Amino acid sequence: MALGKDYAAQECSIARALEIVGERWTLLVIRDAFYGVRRYKDFLVHLGIPRAVLAARLQTLTDAGILEKRRYQQSPPRDEYVLTDRGVQLWPTVRSLGAWGNAHVPGPELRTFRHAACGTGLGSYGECPACGVVPVPEIEMAPGPGLDPDPADAVSRALLTPKRLLQPLQAELA
Repeated sequence: MALGKDYAAQECSIARALEIVGERWTLLVIRDAFYGVRRYKDFLVHLGIPRAVLAARLQTLTDAGILEKRRYQQSPPRDEYVLTDRGVQLWPTVRSLGAWGNAHVPGPELRTFRHAACGTGLGSYGECPACGVVPVPEIEMAPGPGLDPDPADAVSRALLTPKRLLQPLQAELA
């Protein structure tokens, strides 16, 4: 029997969510959007994803209201992709999946996350043990001890500097 391509027979909110974010590469596109990646070429370079796959994932996420396509240049026309409020609500999922990976999949810690206001490292769900729930724009990401200090691509080099989530990278890549 062939493996189905969707979860139509499943009556479950997890299955419905997986219809949008469950394809390979999709959560990495969302992760990069949290990191401040907004431009197609920057997603392409940082992820090493095939062009057709990236275009399809960006379209799916835009259609689902997770990303918003915004024009940043008229001639030639160029767009960037920004997380919507609906997309930002995926942060606890992205954070907890990363924390689970750090705890259960061998390898060094590549990034650290802390509450910018108090400097406390975040818990597994993105909460501050000292202050409680932290709005995503108040989260600072920094390189962890296992991150390559001399990466080949410009996006990875820009991400070597501590920065707040959601702040665009384009100024650093120009």
